[in-house]
Amino acid sequence: MYTGRSIFAQLTDFLPTRRFQTLVRRYRGDQKTRTFSCLDQLYTKIYAQLTCCESLRDIEACLSARPSQRYHLGIRGRVRRSTLRDANESR
Repeated sequence: MYTGRSIFAQLTDFLPTRRFQTLVRRYRGDQKTRTFSCLDQLYTKIYAQLTCCESLRDIEACLSARPSQRYHLGIRGRVRRSTLRDANESR
Protein backbone atom coordinates (compact mmCIF):
# COMPACT_ATOMS: atom_id res chain seq x y z
CA MET A 1 0.00 0.00 0.00
CA TYR A 2 1.28 3.42 -0.96
CA THR A 3 1.87 5.61 2.08
CA GLY A 4 3.19 8.75 0.38
CA ARG A 5 1.35 11.95 -0.38
CA SER A 6 -1.38 12.10 -2.98
CA ILE A 7 -0.89 13.84 -6.30
CA PHE A 8 -3.53 16.39 -5.30
CA ALA A 9 -1.54 17.27 -2.16
CA GLN A 10 1.62 17.59 -4.21
CA LEU A 11 -0.14 19.92 -6.66
CA THR A 12 -1.58 22.14 -3.92
CA ASP A 13 1.91 22.57 -2.46
CA PHE A 14 2.61 24.95 -5.34
CA LEU A 15 -0.19 27.28 -4.23
CA PRO A 16 0.91 30.24 -2.11
CA THR A 17 -1.48 29.44 0.78
CA ARG A 18 -0.03 32.09 3.09
CA ARG A 19 -0.66 34.76 0.46
CA PHE A 20 -4.13 33.33 -0.19
CA GLN A 21 -4.99 33.49 3.54
CA THR A 22 -3.71 37.08 3.67
CA LEU A 23 -6.04 38.05 0.82
CA VAL A 24 -8.96 36.22 2.45
CA ARG A 25 -8.40 38.19 5.67
CA ARG A 26 -7.99 41.48 3.80
CA TYR A 27 -11.20 41.11 1.82
CA ARG A 28 -13.07 39.29 4.63
CA GLY A 29 -13.84 36.23 2.54
CA ASP A 30 -14.51 34.00 5.55
CA GLN A 31 -16.59 36.60 7.38
CA LYS A 32 -20.00 34.97 7.78
CA THR A 33 -18.96 31.37 7.32
CA ARG A 34 -19.01 28.63 9.91
CA THR A 35 -17.54 25.52 8.37
CA PHE A 36 -16.80 25.93 4.66
CA SER A 37 -13.79 28.23 4.38
CA CYS A 38 -12.42 29.92 1.27
CA LEU A 39 -9.52 27.45 1.26
CA ASP A 40 -12.00 24.55 1.32
CA GLN A 41 -13.83 26.15 -1.59
CA LEU A 42 -10.59 26.57 -3.54
CA TYR A 43 -9.60 22.93 -2.97
CA THR A 44 -13.09 21.80 -3.97
CA LYS A 45 -12.93 23.77 -7.21
CA ILE A 46 -9.46 22.44 -8.03
CA TYR A 47 -10.65 18.89 -7.35
CA ALA A 48 -13.72 19.42 -9.53
CA GLN A 49 -11.58 20.76 -12.35
CA LEU A 50 -9.13 17.84 -12.17
CA THR A 51 -11.87 15.20 -12.05
CA CYS A 52 -13.93 16.83 -14.83
CA CYS A 53 -17.03 17.29 -12.70
CA GLU A 54 -19.76 19.05 -14.65
CA SER A 55 -22.21 20.08 -11.93
CA LEU A 56 -22.59 20.62 -8.22
CA ARG A 57 -24.21 17.20 -7.99
CA ASP A 58 -21.12 15.61 -9.51
CA ILE A 59 -18.86 17.40 -7.06
CA GLU A 60 -21.01 16.37 -4.11
CA ALA A 61 -21.19 12.75 -5.28
CA CYS A 62 -17.44 12.48 -5.85
CA LEU A 63 -16.50 14.01 -2.52
CA SER A 64 -19.09 12.14 -0.46
CA ALA A 65 -18.23 8.77 -1.99
CA ARG A 66 -15.02 8.50 0.02
CA PRO A 67 -15.04 10.75 3.10
CA SER A 68 -11.62 9.62 4.33
CA GLN A 69 -10.11 10.67 1.03
CA ARG A 70 -11.78 14.08 1.35
CA TYR A 71 -9.90 14.62 4.61
CA HIS A 72 -6.59 13.83 2.91
CA LEU A 73 -7.40 16.31 0.14
CA GLY A 74 -7.45 19.05 2.76
CA ILE A 75 -11.21 19.64 2.71
CA ARG A 76 -12.29 19.64 6.34
CA GLY A 77 -16.07 19.82 6.26
CA ARG A 78 -18.78 17.97 4.42
CA VAL A 79 -19.52 19.37 0.99
CA ARG A 80 -23.16 19.79 0.05
CA ARG A 81 -24.70 21.29 -3.06
CA SER A 82 -26.36 24.08 -1.10
CA THR A 83 -23.08 24.96 0.62
CA LEU A 84 -21.26 25.12 -2.69
CA ARG A 85 -24.04 27.15 -4.27
CA ASP A 86 -24.05 29.67 -1.43
CA ALA A 87 -20.26 29.93 -1.40
CA ASN A 88 -20.08 30.43 -5.17
CA GLU A 89 -22.84 33.02 -5.03
CA SER A 90 -21.49 35.09 -2.15
CA ARG A 91 -17.73 35.01 -2.76
